[in-house]
Parts: sequence; structure tokens; C-alpha cells
Amino acid sequence: MIAIVDYGMGNLRSVAKGFLKVGVEAVVTSRPEDIDNSDGVVLPGVGAFRDCMANLDGLSLATTVVRCIEKGKPFLGICLGLQLLFTESEEFGHCNGLNVFDGKVVRFPSNDLKVPHMGWNQVTPTRHTPLFDDIEGEQYFYFVHSFYVAPRDESIVAATTQYGIAFTSMVARDNVFAMQFHPEKSQKLGLRILKNFAAFVKKG
Repeated sequence: MIAIVDYGMGNLRSVAKGFLKVGVEAVVTSRPEDIDNSDGVVLPGVGAFRDCMANLDGLSLATTVVRCIEKGKPFLGICLGLQLLFTESEEFGHCNGLNVFDGKVVRFPSNDLKVPHMGWNQVTPTRHTPLFDDIEGEQYFYFVHSFYVAPRDESIVAATTQYGIAFTSMVARDNVFAMQFHPEKSQKLGLRILKNFAAFVKKG
């Protein structure tokens, strides 16, 4: 069973429906014991970084998520679920994250491009990960965000995207995968990523 972490914000049902479309059981839950007992964990997210961290802490889910990651449980972060993995965010002032990865969440620089970055954009893999199985080359996925992650350890970067600058659009290390784009909104290729994550979970 895959647990989708419910902290009162985000597009949880659409993520669950995405897994359902590829024949995978995924349960939306805010119960730490459900997450601890799951085979894999998904942390989706939309909204403000500070609010999400406050909700995770208030429901005792922040420590649960970190504990599962440290135990080696397969983990998938989506959009804000990627950003929350980092040390800190500058959104609405400084706010600490889960500190799974060292780095900051920063706003896109001022230029002629609209912020938020919204719509389809090309994702360029920098190395292969199991989530890109059967996905060839550079492909388009759906984004909605005003901030992006700046990892201090470049070895975790799995894909980049251009939007005025080249930014990290996916990271991967061991059991942890996280992406800035929304696979559940990215049609066939997005569903392929969810299916690949479920296959990774099944391998144990």
C-alpha cells in the first residue's frame, strides 16, 4: 500500500486518482501509523511552504515522513513535496524545511517571464533514475510554481528545466525521488512516472 500524506493542503485526490488509473492502491491518510506501515510514501503539495510545514508539524507528520525516509522506505515528493525536503525556504521570509537535503528554496529572478511558472515545459534528465524507465529523452510535463530548489549537493539532481534560468526540476537519491512538476497532471507520461514509482515500491 502507498500512503499519500494528507496534511490538509494540496491536490491529494488527483494524485490518488493517478495511481488508481495505473492500477495501484494508494490511500490518502493523516495517520502517522498508516504512513509508518505503508510500503511507500507520497508527499504532494500546493500552497505556501510555511503553512505546509506548520500543518505537517501540527499533525506530527514531519517527523513521520523523515523517519520513513531514513528507514529507506520509497518516497515520492511532488511540487511543494519536493521543496519541503530542503533545509529552508525564502518564501514569505525564512522558514525551515524537513532538511532531508541541504539547500534552499528560492524565488525565480525578476525577468520578462511570468511568475508563477505555469504550464507545460521540457524536462531534461541529467542521469537515469527508475522513475524515467520507458520515458525517452526530453519530455514535457506540467508545472505550477513560483519557487524552485537550489541543492548544495549537485549529485542529487536528476533533471533540469529552463525557465529564464536552468533550475532543478527533479532530484533522486537512494529511496527518495521528488519533482517540481505534477505527474498527476501530465497525462500519459506523468502516469508512467507514478507507475514506475509503484514498481520501485514493489521491488522493496
